[in-house]
Amino acid sequence: MELYDIIFYLFAAITIISAVIVVNARNIVHAAFSLLLTFFGVSGIYVLLGADFIAIVQIMVYVGGILILLLFGVMLTNKITNVEIRSGSFQVLPAIIGLAAFAAILFGVMTSTNWKSQSFEIPNTTSFELGKLLISEYVLVFELLGILLLIALIGAASIARRDKE
Repeated sequence: MELYDIIFYLFAAITIISAVIVVNARNIVHAAFSLLLTFFGVSGIYVLLGADFIAIVQIMVYVGGILILLLFGVMLTNKITNVEIRSGSFQVLPAIIGLAAFAAILFGVMTSTNWKSQSFEIPNTTSFELGKLLISEYVLVFELLGILLLIALIGAASIARRDKE
């Protein structure tokens, strides 16, 4: 086992464990912080796969934008920080049956498929080529998306400022 494999398994373990904590956490703040670790783990896997641009977008959009907004929203609302999340009734037996059926199907597909393996080189960086495409060939689409996001932001702000009737 190489160092690359160990790092991949480390990021995979961080992602899976923190995702399980997100699903099972009773406190919404703990769930949000676990979601933060999940996003970082997925971003690390993207880096290992050679998709550095996607990794940076993952961190900037999900961690920097959405998750921080969620945490501020939860923390600024006083009554919601100590709310216990109800999980409803547990259907353990159907869940185990469904999980076993899914695992059996997945195992059957994995063992019966003739997997092709090809050796390839992981590209050094993808962000330079993507940036070059964004400012050369797709500059109009890029600018239109910026305007669309600005309109959505202004609309959200105007809806939030509207007084309750």
